[in-house]
Amino acid sequence: MDLFEQSLRVSKVFTPTAPVDEKALFAGRRHQLKRVIDAVNQKGQHAVIHGERGVGKTSLANVLASFLPATGQRQIITPRVNCDSSDTFASVFEKAFQEISLLRSQIGVGFTGAQRVEPVSGLELLGPSISPDSIRRALTVVSQWFQPVVVLDEFDRLDDDVKHAVADTIKSLSDHGVDATLVVVGVADTVVDLIREHASVERAMTQVHMPRMSTAEISEIVETGCRHLGLTVSGKALSSVQMLAQGLPHYAHLICLYAVRHVVESGNSELSLAAVNTAIDEAVVNSQHSIQHLYHQATMSPRRDNLFTDVLIACAMAETDQMGYFAAQDVREPMRQITGKEYDIPSFSQHLKEFTEDKRGPILKKIGTPRRYRFRFINPLMQPYAVMQGVKTGRLVIR
Repeated sequence: MDLFEQSLRVSKVFTPTAPVDEKALFAGRRHQLKRVIDAVNQKGQHAVIHGERGVGKTSLANVLASFLPATGQRQIITPRVNCDSSDTFASVFEKAFQEISLLRSQIGVGFTGAQRVEPVSGLELLGPSISPDSIRRALTVVSQWFQPVVVLDEFDRLDDDVKHAVADTIKSLSDHGVDATLVVVGVADTVVDLIREHASVERAMTQVHMPRMSTAEISEIVETGCRHLGLTVSGKALSSVQMLAQGLPHYAHLICLYAVRHVVESGNSELSLAAVNTAIDEAVVNSQHSIQHLYHQATMSPRRDNLFTDVLIACAMAETDQMGYFAAQDVREPMRQITGKEYDIPSFSQHLKEFTEDKRGPILKKIGTPRRYRFRFINPLMQPYAVMQGVKTGRLVIR
C-alpha cells in the first residue's frame, strides 16, 4: 500500500464526523457495555443510555449488537431508529419494524401443493392502529424466533407525548415479561422524561450514565487506531491528545485524523508530540462551523486588551465536578497559567456573567445562588475547541 492509499485509510479509522460502527475500532466503555448487556439478558428489563452530547452514546449503540452473545437457538436482532422532532409514536416503531423480517410458510393450491416460504415484513405484525399494547403484542410474536433489542437513538428530540407513550410501552413489556429489550439513548434529561408519567417504570430500566471518557479510554482510542494502521504512539503524544480532547471522543478522533495523516504522509511510523501540535491548526479550522461561530461571538470585543478569550479558555481548563460544573474560584489558576498574572474573581466575574447571556451565546449555563454560582458549558464540544484555540494562539503550551 503506497503512502497516498495509507493516508486515505486514516479517515476510515479516525472518524470525528461519524460514530464508530466497527467493533475492532471501538474503545473504552466496558462498564457501560456490561450494564446494557446485563439489561438485555434479564427478561422485563430495559436500558436508558444518557449523558452529554459528544461522549459516544451513539457509537456504543452502533456496536452493541456485535458484543451481544447469542442465547440458545434464537438470533439477536437490533433494529435501530434515529428519532427526530417530526416523529410520532407510530412512526418511531414503524421505522424499527421495517428492519425486522420474518418467514411465513404457505401451502400451494391443490392436494399436492408444495409448501413455500416467503419473507414477511415486521410491519405486518403492527396492525392498523399502533399503540403501546400493539407493540407489546408484536414483540411477543417476534421473540418466538428472535431476541429483539430495539435501539431508540436521539430520544430527547421526541415530543413529550411520544416519550410518555414509549414509557407506557416499557411498562407493558416489563409487566408481561416479554423477552425483548428497548434501549433508549439520549441526553441526561432522558431519564426524567421517561419516569415523569410512570414512577414505576424506573424499576424496569437500567440507567447507564455515559460520563466523559477517562484518560485511559482516550488513550485506547489513539492506540487502537494507530495499531490498526501499523503505527506506534509516544507517551507525550498520548498525554497531549488526552488534554486536548477533554474526555470527548469526537475531538480525540478529530485531532488524530490530522496528526496521524501527517505521520503517514511524512513516511514516519510513530505518532509524536510534534505531529499532534501540527494537527491543531487543521483541527481548529475543520471543527464544526457552529462551534467556530459561537466561539467568535463569545470572545469578540472592540477592545484589544479585553479578557474574554483568556477567561473562556480558562473556563475550559477549570477543574469540574462529576456533572461538569465549575465555580468562579476554579477559573483563577488557569487564568494565572494563561496570562502569567494573578486575577481576583471580581476582575472576571462580569465575563462569566456575559457568557451566560444571549449577547455572547449563551455559552455557559449558570446554576446556584449569588456567591455560590456554578457554571457549565452548554455545548460540551466548545470546551475542547477553546483548549485548542488556547494552544493555537500560544496561551497554552503542550510539553
